[in-house]
Amino acid sequence: MITIDQILSRESSSRRQGSGIRSSDLNGVWLLMQNWTREGALPPPGTSPLLRLVGAQLQLQTQDNILKICNQVCLGSLKLRFEGKAELKGDRPLLLFRFSTLVLNFGSITLLRKVLPEPSANRTPFFALIDLNRQDGSDWLAARGRGGGVALWKRLETTEQ
Repeated sequence: MITIDQILSRESSSRRQGSGIRSSDLNGVWLLMQNWTREGALPPPGTSPLLRLVGAQLQLQTQDNILKICNQVCLGSLKLRFEGKAELKGDRPLLLFRFSTLVLNFGSITLLRKVLPEPSANRTPFFALIDLNRQDGSDWLAARGRGGGVALWKRLETTEQ
């Protein structure tokens, strides 16, 4: 797997030349593998293992020219999901997104479904997409979030492009 130093080097290149990532490249389920602070340091001990334990994942799917996004964590049969829409902007690109719905399920039973307020224009969440690897059978995606942290995801399943 890639190191934070390699990701930061690729980020520098991506800022200058763009990453070439298209929305169709993002389709699938991405499991969070590792995260780092704004400076590239490891987060507090246990953070990444805890996020992996609860199955932190990012789901992206293009349907009818609309990019749907979902962030999800699970603890046993309890599932917390944030669902919404996303769009790519610019050459780097930025993955701008807005979660419109929060859903809490226990097994197949929906315990809560809540419409979320729209964030103000200057607080729209995003991921600055750094790099996407598809060359060695181990697809991974690296990005920097609005708060400055860096995340590395591994594709769980490959979908038809």
